[in-house]
Amino acid sequence: MSVPLFYTETDEPTDIIMLDEAASRHINQVLRMKKGEALLLTNGKGKKISAAIQDQGKKTCTVAVENITHITKQEPSVTIAISLIKNTGRFEWFLEKVTEMGVTCIVPLICERTEKTHFRPDRMKNILVSAMIQSQQYWLPALPDPVQFKQWVSQAAADKKWIAHCMDANKQKMQAPSGSSLICIGPEGDFTASEVEMALENGFEPVTLGDNRLRTETAGMVAAALLRLG
Repeated sequence: MSVPLFYTETDEPTDIIMLDEAASRHINQVLRMKKGEALLLTNGKGKKISAAIQDQGKKTCTVAVENITHITKQEPSVTIAISLIKNTGRFEWFLEKVTEMGVTCIVPLICERTEKTHFRPDRMKNILVSAMIQSQQYWLPALPDPVQFKQWVSQAAADKKWIAHCMDANKQKMQAPSGSSLICIGPEGDFTASEVEMALENGFEPVTLGDNRLRTETAGMVAAALLRLG
């Protein structure tokens, strides 16, 4: 049986770490682990902390750190910049799946045709943490606050930058580059012509994700799969 992995906010681990209530409950009540049993922790920034349960309470669990190693971040870097969508559940599904694939950064965009801008950062982070742990990774994707597309596009940086849109135009098929990559995915009504033009003026290349018209979250997941797993 594999050693269970948990998340901790601790950036500079001491010899003893007190886990939060959620992790403690899972250890004590779900896994029914006992004093002395081994587990792993990560801060989502590459730390792999080997530890053993030292003390347990009804809602608490304290562990003794035995070893700390650093896991190198997966390369190449992949950023998915994607419009928020009306259906929050579908957007949360997208966050979960691309985290499992190992993307580096997810940028929530507010575009001209974005219909819903409500964003709960704490809930979204919890989804990322859960997906990171489930997929046995040690790096949490960056998830900045939502940003206006027109403000973001001139500052976006990567070795290769693409914009996926549905308008008639000469578009290349996307292939995973050797360096860092960034692709932006528009809202349910697609990017406007002015947004596409703005992206092209800032070094983005138009790209197609296939002949089928995809939902926003599906397009984001397809792009992530091509760049991370292709």
